[in-house]
Amino acid sequence: MSPFIAELVGTALLVLLGNGVVANCVLKNTKTAGGNWMVITTGWAFAVFIGVVVAGPISGAHMNPAVTIGLATAGLFSWASVPTYIIGQFIGGIIGAALVYLFYIDHFKVTDNPALCRACFATEPAIRNYKVNYFSEVIGTFVLVFVIFYIVADAHVILPNSSVTTPIGLGSIGALPVAILVWVIGLSLGGTTGYAINPARDSAPRLLLTILASKLKTTPDWAYGWIPATAPIVGGVLAAWVYLILKM
Repeated sequence: MSPFIAELVGTALLVLLGNGVVANCVLKNTKTAGGNWMVITTGWAFAVFIGVVVAGPISGAHMNPAVTIGLATAGLFSWASVPTYIIGQFIGGIIGAALVYLFYIDHFKVTDNPALCRACFATEPAIRNYKVNYFSEVIGTFVLVFVIFYIVADAHVILPNSSVTTPIGLGSIGALPVAILVWVIGLSLGGTTGYAINPARDSAPRLLLTILASKLKTTPDWAYGWIPATAPIVGGVLAAWVYLILKM
């Protein structure tokens, strides 16, 4: 795979499994209808693990424009590659959301709550206060990207009697730290906005929902959607700046 395809496939898997666990818990007449927040956050964490396992060896498994832009801001990724990665992430997000819709189509048909149908595609706040909601998404993404810098740094060491920086990996287990990171963000900081912390995970499925809105008898809620589209980018850039300051 090329890095573009890796980001597309990784993000598609992320959204399929992440939004899939939401659909499994909130849509009517599924086997796990009524599943709680622990189920959802755990499903999302494992979805990240799967995406990183697949895309990590090829693209680094950003799967998130905030991560891509944050790494570029910190000088750890080429700005020239940023558009390619983000386009792949958004296409993957749309594909993943489309698969969730097709997989749960019968359950969408019998679910008459517009908010629950929308939740299978995109986030919305528990209490709608745009300033606080924006702050929540900035801080959640800041934690994500800031810790990723240290995860990336720990993957490279200078071997004894050598000046060469050598990547040290753990194979598939190397994806676990990022999964745990996303899990704890969801558990600790996710209750206010649903912790989008990723425009490709929220805005891309929301674009598809815009097309499917009449069929699902819901709305894409772009009045709120601009927050998870932009706040994660701000959080990622802030994380890069703080990381660079602390390295001085």
